[in-house]
Amino acid sequence: MALSAAAPETLLDIEDIHLSFVGVNVLNGVSLSIRRGEILSIIGPNGAGKTSLLNCINVHYRPQRGRIRFEGQEIGALRPHAIAALGIARTFQKVELFHGMTVLDNVKLGRHGALKFSLVGSFLRLPYFVRDELRHRAEIEEEVLDFMGLSSFRHHPVATLPLGIRKRVDMARALATKPKLLLLDEIMAGMAVEEKEDIASYILDVHRDLGVTIAWIEHDLAAVMDLSHRVCVLNFGTKIAEGPPHAVQHDPQVIEAYLGRRGVATPASRG
Repeated sequence: MALSAAAPETLLDIEDIHLSFVGVNVLNGVSLSIRRGEILSIIGPNGAGKTSLLNCINVHYRPQRGRIRFEGQEIGALRPHAIAALGIARTFQKVELFHGMTVLDNVKLGRHGALKFSLVGSFLRLPYFVRDELRHRAEIEEEVLDFMGLSSFRHHPVATLPLGIRKRVDMARALATKPKLLLLDEIMAGMAVEEKEDIASYILDVHRDLGVTIAWIEHDLAAVMDLSHRVCVLNFGTKIAEGPPHAVQHDPQVIEAYLGRRGVATPASRG
């Protein structure tokens, strides 16, 4: 993939982020810009700080130093629901779904913040509330579930579904928020080859057809090299490389730190 020759607009700007827990440094001065319209992969060994960086973006963690701006607005002091309202959504490395609920009900939760909610309207099922709820449900069923190939599973309890389908449900719930930036945390982890190929196709569809910018943590280097516009590499909480996949693939620091050996990181390598 090649980015446009025009200078891309910065959607999210991460500046000098420092994060530590009980004296253990997790992120050490990480700076990174996510450009509107790109797929950015964040890679590195286990414990490199990748998920912690995503947790700082959606304010699950509050860094001790540094700033994060989304569309020019500093977001570090906002609450998680306000981050979602701005247009930032995410999936989780360990699928965080309500397993006793159906696919449809799980995905509907992603749209909850957009409902014109009032306690009276909800309790009495007033016409305006019902109309708004039905409109959002129709959008979810026709646009999100169909788009993610989940229509035939809409009434299935999540607990009965295989991992690959549950990962798509998690992604669909994030898409139900109508995000501008989608954060994916190792969405391919634990998947068989066929499931990885399916989810790779959906990642490309979300990027191309919905125009969503994607920042993606991943250990599968073949997928990273195939799908990404740019790659950022973390090691022990420090950014050691950033650039196009082919350049990062041959960076000596990446080869040594990420792969743990000297040589060339081929697209078939695995993290």
